[in-house]
Formats: sequence, C-alpha cells, structure tokens
Amino acid sequence: MKIWIDITNSPHVLFFKPLIKEFEKRGYEVTITTRDYAQTIPLLNNYGLKYFLIGKHQGKSVAKKALGFLFRSLQLILFGRRKGFNLAVSHNSNDLALAAFFLRIPHVIMFDYEYASLSHRVNFKLVTKILVPEALPTDVLLKYGADKGKIEKYRGFKEQVYLPFCSFEKDLPKKLGLNPKKVIVTMRTPATMSLYHRFENELFNQILKELSLREDVQIVLLPRTPEQREEYKREYAHLIVIPDGAVDGPSLIFHSDLMIGAGGTMNREAAALGVPVYTVFKGKMGAIDNKLIEQGKLHIINSEVSIKDIKIEKRKKQKIDLETNIEEVAEKILSTPIIATFSGS
Repeated sequence: MKIWIDITNSPHVLFFKPLIKEFEKRGYEVTITTRDYAQTIPLLNNYGLKYFLIGKHQGKSVAKKALGFLFRSLQLILFGRRKGFNLAVSHNSNDLALAAFFLRIPHVIMFDYEYASLSHRVNFKLVTKILVPEALPTDVLLKYGADKGKIEKYRGFKEQVYLPFCSFEKDLPKKLGLNPKKVIVTMRTPATMSLYHRFENELFNQILKELSLREDVQIVLLPRTPEQREEYKREYAHLIVIPDGAVDGPSLIFHSDLMIGAGGTMNREAAALGVPVYTVFKGKMGAIDNKLIEQGKLHIINSEVSIKDIKIEKRKKQKIDLETNIEEVAEKILSTPIIATFSGS
C-alpha cells in the first residue's frame, strides 16, 4: 500500500516522523509532500526525511490564501495522478483534502484544535476520516459539518505520538551559547499569518520587552517566519538569542526553565515535559489547552501583565514518564477503508 502524507507546518515533521517509521516497519511505502513554511523544510532536512516541495504559505491575506489553496491543490492533483496512492494522511491540510477528494483517494485528516472553523468547513466535507484526540468535543465538529460516522478518536494527545521517542540534545544549550546560571526562557512567536492568530502580538511583545531587560533571564526566541525573524532581530538582537537555523523544539524546551507562547504545539510539549508554560493566545481556547489549564500544567495570561504574574526561577529537571499512543493512532489511520483510485490509473 502506498501512503501519501502532506506536511504543511513545522510541528507536523516531529509528529509524522515516528508514524512514517511505523508505517514503513509494517511494509507500507510512504511519499511526503510539503510546502515552504516556517521551519518545515529545515526540519525535514535535519531528520533526513525525503520530500517533494510543492508550493508555499501565502501569508496573512485572505484573498491570497484562497488563491493559494486552489493553486496548490491543483499542483497536488497533478502530482498525485498515476502515483497509485491508496491512502492520504495529513494534519489538517486543506490542499490535500481537495486533491485527494478529486483523485478519489481516501484521506485521514487529523488536528487538535477544534475552532479552526474555515479550515474545518472545507475539509470535513471532503475527507474520509476525521481522527482527533478524545478530548475534542464531538458537538463542535458536527457544528462545522462533520459526519458523525467519519469521526474517530484516540486517547491522549498528539504530542504522545512522538515525544516518548525524542532524544534530547545534551549539548544544545552550549551550541546556542546559553548561560546555565540564568533562567532560560523559550518564547515562540504568535502565528500572526493564521486566521485564528490575530491578536496576540501586543501582549507577547510586552512580555518579551520586560523579560529581555532582566539580567537573570536569557531568552531564546523562535520566530515562525523570516519576516518575524528580521523584525525581532532589529530590536532585540543584543538582548536575546534568536537561532539562525531550525532548532529541535523538544530539546530546547527540555533544557528551558520556562516556556511562553501563543498556544499550540510547543506549549503542549512543555506541559508534557513538566516545564512551566504560559500562553498568551487570545482566540477561543481549545479543549486540549483547557484540560491542561484545569490540570495546572498550562497558565493563561489574557490581560495586562507584569513580571510578578509570571513565576521566573530555575527548575529542577524531572524524569519524563510519558506513555505513547503511536500504535493506536497508526492502527486507526491504517484501518481506513481503501477504494479504487484514479491516481493509479
């Protein structure tokens, strides 16, 4: 069986890496397509994953996003024809959803944020299976047009697919020139180019400015785009560390004392690894993050803040004992009914 995976964002590289290994171990052939966005390409290269580069992210403009969606979907259709793919898999790729639907390839779509409404309204009508963490509320998915028969859930959360297999880089702090005596704070910029990330910049920048002036703190800032990198380098290059290339996120979090971001994967990785984490996300909080907040593993900042609201101190490293759910996720992906496809004709 031939599996087609479309990787469209940096966190998906880590997520799919062990799944690809699991598929290949079971005898399946995997083909990866990707787009030029954030650190996706450097991470694929770092992990030695072969891929076909098709298209790029279209930035903030809604009109450009719409045109980009149609154009990249067409490119994927042309790519996928006569390849003999039996199954398509993605973490919320709109482009692959349309391409796979046109080519009559069953498509398993995954995600862990239920309120990306525009994306869901497109994808839910096109895909074969919607595979999500058990915490996501079914009624919200139905509201966006999901067929209840398409929805399957897996236990835990997506970070449990790959974090238990991560080998943390012991010498990463030295590579980045970090001072181990200082409080290491990793900060991940908001995804200002996404439709549901439009409001966090002011609060994020306020916290960054205040923390960057503290002598007992060393900030490692991870921008999402070249534009963000240049913007923050102009203002903060002499105060904070901005890595030049792609950095292994889990390794950096493991060596950090504190994580601050606008929600999303790195925040949940920090929560799973026992690192104190604060979110400045101002959109509608998803079920996964709400659960972490209830458990005291994620702290929300949603108003004007000062340093006293954030606990800044060195932390003691603790043993990581995280149960993996990779076999369950792989099994639910591979159990998707296979039909004859145009792509093999």
